[in-house]
Amino acid sequence: PKEKVRLISPFIGGGFGGKLFVRADAVLAALGARAAGRPVKVTLPRPLMFNNTTHRPATIQRIRIGAGRDGRITAIGHESWSGDLPGGEPELAVNQTRLLYAGANRMTAMRLAVLDLPEGNAMRAPGEAPGMMALEIAIDEMAEKLGLDPVEFRIRNDTQVDPEKPERPFSQRHLVECLRTGADRFGWSKRNPQPGKVRDGRWLVGLGVAAAFRNNLLVKSGACVRLDARGDVTVETDMTDIGTGSYTIIAQTAAEMMGVPLDKVVVRLGDSSFPVSSGSGGQFGAASSTSGVYAACVKLREAVAQKLGFNSAEAVFADGQVRAGNRSAPLAQAAGEGELVGEDTIEFGDVTETHQQSTFGAHFVEAAVDAATGEIRVRRMLSVCAAGRILNPKSARSQVIGAMTMGVGAALMEELAVDKRHGFFVNHDLASYEVPVHADIPHQDMIFLDEADPYSSPMKAKGVAELGICGVAAAVANAVHNATGIRVRDYPITLDKLLDRLPEVA
Repeated sequence: PKEKVRLISPFIGGGFGGKLFVRADAVLAALGARAAGRPVKVTLPRPLMFNNTTHRPATIQRIRIGAGRDGRITAIGHESWSGDLPGGEPELAVNQTRLLYAGANRMTAMRLAVLDLPEGNAMRAPGEAPGMMALEIAIDEMAEKLGLDPVEFRIRNDTQVDPEKPERPFSQRHLVECLRTGADRFGWSKRNPQPGKVRDGRWLVGLGVAAAFRNNLLVKSGACVRLDARGDVTVETDMTDIGTGSYTIIAQTAAEMMGVPLDKVVVRLGDSSFPVSSGSGGQFGAASSTSGVYAACVKLREAVAQKLGFNSAEAVFADGQVRAGNRSAPLAQAAGEGELVGEDTIEFGDVTETHQQSTFGAHFVEAAVDAATGEIRVRRMLSVCAAGRILNPKSARSQVIGAMTMGVGAALMEELAVDKRHGFFVNHDLASYEVPVHADIPHQDMIFLDEADPYSSPMKAKGVAELGICGVAAAVANAVHNATGIRVRDYPITLDKLLDRLPEVA
């Protein structure tokens, strides 16, 4: 029976979508332990990982854009083809095209090809990450056809309502502010709009921009918060930490709500006996799980106020004390010799029916291309993000610069090679499947806009970890085009795709 099964996983390690679901490895470990009567550990050596876990499906995308001479989009169409095993689902690569830009005439379509390849599934920002790789190149090309600056073209086609449901406004939408702030910070006004005209020795230099977009998802989340006689607060929730800082932001939330120092809070995660929370994925973890903790703390505050004889609506929790009017008492006093417990679960209702909730940003990239060899180097990067209240600026920044790094990998390096005879990925190691290293990544600058979304959650927060990758690859591609005049529509952009098209070396 289900109640006889307990899952404990306080630390998971990197996930990026690959650990959202219980898969064969976990089931095999449990079956093995039951058969052997002792602990069993299942490991996947790296050469086995590529073909025995999930990956981001490849896509073929077609985008059509029509615009008037005034630079306003009149029609936009986006089709995507992707592959997966029988019973799989298509990659949602058209999601952002339905919401990012205005335009009266709209068409999106997704098609699935059934393939005998390892399973395609969630990978950081499924849908928007690959979709933006195509859309934001097309937007740049349209701006070029119209003779408009790419930043100005994007601003001109901003919309404050869902283009497909105009009666539904965005809860917060600061794309224009992201673009303008980033352009000013990056020195965009110095960009030469004519491709291939800026040189630095043997290097051709260009600047590129792309918008960033990721829908804001929220998931039902619960928590149990305990107060003991020492005034210590313990939070229990089956939320996970995959290196994103869940322990820290949950502790911050409880400390703020209960008015105690951070070192008076203990956080316990990753145990299925605790109240069900959101888990980590879809950039919904932080906003959802902290909302569950918030709700549980509200219950505990009510219990504390009742124990102390205070009106809970007037009670102020700060510095380990509870104050109401002219009275005050130590928080710990409410627990007596035992403990007080607050437990609750938050559900987010139908707010998405009345408001479209999304996160926005802008990526700016400077790239240099060796005029003789086609080697590409990313020299500067800037991301500006608008993603609700930032719960922890340090961990949020870490998430975004990590996502920016992954975006460079998608643009310039990462590609799975398929043995079509056997349906097998053959470059299953880090020698032949290249990822960015420190030498590939320049200084990364980033800015969070001051935003608090009252419709998103009690914390007024949204997710940011996946927004940071959406659009990065296109910004790199657009910078390469500005540097060389060469438009590459087949990722990754490797030097062999540039060599025979580079301008003559002076």
